[in-house]
Amino acid sequence: MRLSPAGTEGDELALQREKKLRAILSLGYEAYPRKFQFTHTIPGVLTEYSSRSAEQLSAARVPARVAGRIMTLRPHGKAGFGHLAGGGKQLQFYVRLDAVGERDFELYRLLDLGDLVGVEGYLFRTRTGELTVHSERLHFLAKALLPLPEKWHGLADVEVRYRQRYVDLMVNQRVREVFECRAALVRAIREFLNAEGYLEVETPMMQPLAGGALARPFVTHHNALDLDLYLRVAPELYLKRLLVGGLERVYEINRNFRNEGISTQHNPEFTMLEFYQAYADYHDMMALTERLLRHAAEATLGSLEFEWAGHKISLARFERLPMKEAVVRFWPQGPTEQPRLEDLAEPKAAFRWIEVYNRWAEGLRGADQPTEAGARKETQAPAQPVALPPGTSPGAALQSLFDAVAERHLIQPTFILDFPLEVSPLAKQKADDPNFVERFELFAGGMEIANAFSELNDPAEQRDRFEYQQMLRERGDLAAHTIDEDYIRALSYGMPPAAGEGIGIDRLTMLLTDSRSIRDVILFPLLRPEKRLR
Repeated sequence: MRLSPAGTEGDELALQREKKLRAILSLGYEAYPRKFQFTHTIPGVLTEYSSRSAEQLSAARVPARVAGRIMTLRPHGKAGFGHLAGGGKQLQFYVRLDAVGERDFELYRLLDLGDLVGVEGYLFRTRTGELTVHSERLHFLAKALLPLPEKWHGLADVEVRYRQRYVDLMVNQRVREVFECRAALVRAIREFLNAEGYLEVETPMMQPLAGGALARPFVTHHNALDLDLYLRVAPELYLKRLLVGGLERVYEINRNFRNEGISTQHNPEFTMLEFYQAYADYHDMMALTERLLRHAAEATLGSLEFEWAGHKISLARFERLPMKEAVVRFWPQGPTEQPRLEDLAEPKAAFRWIEVYNRWAEGLRGADQPTEAGARKETQAPAQPVALPPGTSPGAALQSLFDAVAERHLIQPTFILDFPLEVSPLAKQKADDPNFVERFELFAGGMEIANAFSELNDPAEQRDRFEYQQMLRERGDLAAHTIDEDYIRALSYGMPPAAGEGIGIDRLTMLLTDSRSIRDVILFPLLRPEKRLR
């Protein structure tokens, strides 16, 4: 059996480990035992006995059977030390020939870093005061036939870390902490919503129509039904069907799939929280979101303040800012023309200001672009011209202008309000300006974290919106919404006034753990196939 390319250093190390495994088998140990009966986990030992003095441990002679992965080995003649890792912690063990016998001591000499063993003995403290298991017996549990990496940090290894997450978790405590934080975040969200009277539900991941968001879907095929299906881009339309059915507060923590680009903020497969509440509007969602995120941060971090990309972010205060006002506030100082709020009053005004912005941005190409004082480059990408496809609507142009001008500056939690109608086919129009809808997106750390709106519940108007989206699809926009006749039928039975929201779990985890790439918070992100996999 060869586990690495022949002739490489890794191959030689693997061969040495295979030889050691054969020697361990010759001692009478089973290669891969079925079970090890432990009395304590490693974190459990540390929690319960770290406060005990050497004298107390000696008097009690606490027995312990623990198991873990060997992270260090320090043999010294007829004795030796090592560290076992398990549960995110490490515990030292001590082996002496006259205590464990010749067979187990020979096993100790044949062990490598990464091997899994069980240690049976009692707890004591060494001369340096370290809590340690004094071994009376060793149990061989599994051989690491491939060596652990000596150096696992740095840009050269980043793709290997994502691809071999199992090794990343072994040797990088920080990675484990990120995913423990993610799990705690999801638990806290469930606790909050359950306490608010929401019902957790599940909706289809394979759907006959891709709906609920403007996104390009993945296509699959059901053989028995000879039916093309789509991996869901969002659960929205199914959750709102439940509002029609009388489930007045529902939520789902779900996997979504969008056949689009990959970046530090985008993965084709990602996790969303979506929740919907009858008899509410988007103002109610903003208030709920503030309470939800504060609860999640307190439960996860124990604080409303945390570091992200060199910024101290606080969830103690959330700003509310209409989209057009955000464009004016964050308009760069470089262009000779500076827009006022009244300059964006006309729907088509965004096109003119995109031209002004693009002339300035194109003039910066190839030149050093200063960032704002106190801002880090991770959140301050260089200005890029805005590219609009043919047939772009005025509303879509305004959102593109906002994305280019304002988004990266929204470091502190900020609700951006009142989106254009054309980019919000499922949202209710504003009473005082039908060109805009009652919608917000929450930004923090220069990223969109949440998206919510007052739900459109007029079936006739919903059909008109779908037909407009269908026109865009026929013009080549593969992300435009399809016409969902069954959803229109559901609305025709009467959906109460309602509001709904989606929160990106991956991006929220990025924010709370100071992670700069979405791949850092997804255990197994999508990667290109390895060129050579044996």
